[in-house]
Amino acid sequence: MTVHLEVAEGVGTLRLERPPMNALDVATQDRLKELAEEAARREDVRAVVIYGGEKVFAAGADIKEMQAMDHAAMVLRARALQDSFTAVARIPKPVVAAVTGYALGGGCELALCADYRIAGENAKLGQPEILLGLIPGAGGTQRLSRLIGPSKAKDLIFTGRQVRADEALALGLVDRVVPVGEVYAQAHAWAAKLAQGPAIALRAAKESVDTGLETDIDTGLAVERNWFAGLFATEDRERGMRSFVEEGPGKAKFL
Repeated sequence: MTVHLEVAEGVGTLRLERPPMNALDVATQDRLKELAEEAARREDVRAVVIYGGEKVFAAGADIKEMQAMDHAAMVLRARALQDSFTAVARIPKPVVAAVTGYALGGGCELALCADYRIAGENAKLGQPEILLGLIPGAGGTQRLSRLIGPSKAKDLIFTGRQVRADEALALGLVDRVVPVGEVYAQAHAWAAKLAQGPAIALRAAKESVDTGLETDIDTGLAVERNWFAGLFATEDRERGMRSFVEEGPGKAKFL
């Protein structure tokens, strides 16, 4: 298999393993969707790390495979391509991308599906599809512009240029840059900390933010309001408030 789901300490690691560059062929896309949906369902998975190994995150689509596809074939495939990435973006739990080496094209689009991105000092990110006479097709035109703003996204998409970790950090494309050997450990620590948190409240927070970015503010506020009130019916809310009153802030145990 080209993607594996490994679970430890409440953290599920979606690991890409298709040497040498983790090219995202059709089989890998389909497997990614299958395992993202599994991670979303499993109660023992409370947060997720996406990781490609120490050398490369994912260098993009399998160009040789795509070259053999004509218009009719891609009309049939394009939705499945997007659906595989959307399955990652819709995991109702905190998701962090641990990015080392190349994260280009589909690799960059996969990182965009995470809630947070930790990059190694050797990372290079970009959307080079324009150099193939194409545009990003797995969500890049939408998620990148929402993350860093339309003008910066257009610069990357129009030119197809790659950005190093320091520029990616300045653009807001990644959230933290660390030595290569620490990327996975720091990503796992971020996820493990949140895996100890109130699962339903974290789900509510993620859905409220994501829905708000996709719609008008009144709809976003309605989603927030409904979740906020609904959380008063949860055991975690009772535990969190009781701990605050009796012990002070930040000491509640939610597991």
